Amino acid sequence: MSKRAASTVVDDGSGPSKVAKVHPFFSKFRSSDASSSSSNFLWKTPLGLKKTCLYGTNLAPSPRNKVAAFDLDGTIIESNHRKAKAAPSDWKWWRPTIPSKLKEAHDAGYAIVIISNQGIQAAKLQVWKQKIPLIADALPDVPFYLFAATAKDGFRKPMIGMWTELERIFAEADVQIDKNGSFFVGDAAGRKGDFASTDRKWALNIGIPFLTPEEYFLRLPPASFELPGFNVSSLPDLPPFTPTSSPVVPSPIVPEIVLFVGYPSLGKSTLYRQQFESAGYVHINQDTLGTRTKCLKAAETALGSKKPCVIDNTNRDTRTRKAYVDLANQFGVPIRCFHFTGSMELAWHNNLYRAYNLPPSVAGSEPERSAVPYLAFTGYRSAFEQPELSEGFSEIKNVNWVFRGTPEERKYWSMWLQVDGK
Repeated sequence: MSKRAASTVVDDGSGPSKVAKVHPFFSKFRSSDASSSSSNFLWKTPLGLKKTCLYGTNLAPSPRNKVAAFDLDGTIIESNHRKAKAAPSDWKWWRPTIPSKLKEAHDAGYAIVIISNQGIQAAKLQVWKQKIPLIADALPDVPFYLFAATAKDGFRKPMIGMWTELERIFAEADVQIDKNGSFFVGDAAGRKGDFASTDRKWALNIGIPFLTPEEYFLRLPPASFELPGFNVSSLPDLPPFTPTSSPVVPSPIVPEIVLFVGYPSLGKSTLYRQQFESAGYVHINQDTLGTRTKCLKAAETALGSKKPCVIDNTNRDTRTRKAYVDLANQFGVPIRCFHFTGSMELAWHNNLYRAYNLPPSVAGSEPERSAVPYLAFTGYRSAFEQPELSEGFSEIKNVNWVFRGTPEERKYWSMWLQVDGK
């Protein structure tokens, strides 16, 4: 018997509806009726500046102040990402009771929301998109929202971009989500044997109760878990500068070179703006000038004009720093080293915060900021040489990381942030 695919509507907001193929297994209509649609699932316009968050709805759900959110693979359906050529129809419920449990939550007044990371190859992603209407057809009386992060950006769990979009969509309908009355169910919970802990971290970041599939669907007791990775709660409480016996900016101000050393994203440019800019120090930065040669030339010009300058680069090794020490000796001026002591883990965390996890109130007022590639951090680590006074510095001042910002900014900075790993 030949098979003929039924159709499902795709609403991308760009004009006439498009038609995508779905397997006829779940069709409520005759396979010969090409004009009928077997699914009430609609793909909406993808979200985000780069359209990396897929968004769709089943049965035109309405916003509710309580949310029952669920991961997809390994929670609602069995995961089959490891299969090389999985077809859209190649899926099954994680447990047979899943449909009735979702219906039960909806009938209890919850908005059903599916939250999924789908960082897979483009061809597999298209197959995955064809699978979603089939799952929706098997939930004919469960309206739901679906969000899927397809890139390593602020939408990817445990970052909260998908939740932020959900809140925005609900707010447009004058519905504010009750976080205490909502919950999230996911299998990436940090238990022994789990592939990750990102689902649990996502719930912690948002501030909603978390359950594993075993706890929610099977009513099993909670299992022990660990949350690996960097969290700001592990940072020691240190003064901004050590030693504290000497000033950051001398008085009176004299021509000198201040050389920054440290990973990207540890606040070097911020320190310049806060401490040195108003004192008349020339700002020299390779990201702006393009090459080290141009940085050295700018420093030479500043010193030739009797002006102090700040070299705002990573300056990770002795050879790089020596060029500036030699320049200071040539002009007979002191050179001080400001070593930003934060770890690579902290620097990477700050990088993700600035690029992907700023509070909406802050992100909306600042230009988009791209993340610094991970290679820049590992490259710094592999080539780093501890600065020493013997290199020719008149002083080495340690700059310890101290977060500065509003309570809202601290809240977002303090979240679990990652795009890879467990």
